[in-house]
Amino acid sequence: MTLAIDFADNSHQRAKLKVIGVGGAGGNAINRMIDEGLRGVEFIAINTDEQALEICKAPMKVQIGTKTTQALGAGADPDKGRRAAEEDRS
Repeated sequence: MTLAIDFADNSHQRAKLKVIGVGGAGGNAINRMIDEGLRGVEFIAINTDEQALEICKAPMKVQIGTKTTQALGAGADPDKGRRAAEEDRS
């Protein structure tokens, strides 16, 4: 069975795709996508760990929770990660 999809010609309205990688694993995923040549996507990395952000290839980087984590990682502790994110909510 063949599935045919008809797209309206809205070439002037292109979708904007953003990949937001959170934490070390999110940064690694972004690096992999960039290394594999994924194009047409805006990459954003969010992390508490300053060193991990420096290594990440995302053009836009957001460091959160510097008071909570002293710019280190959250150590795979979801409560610490939540507190770090809430620290920068405003």
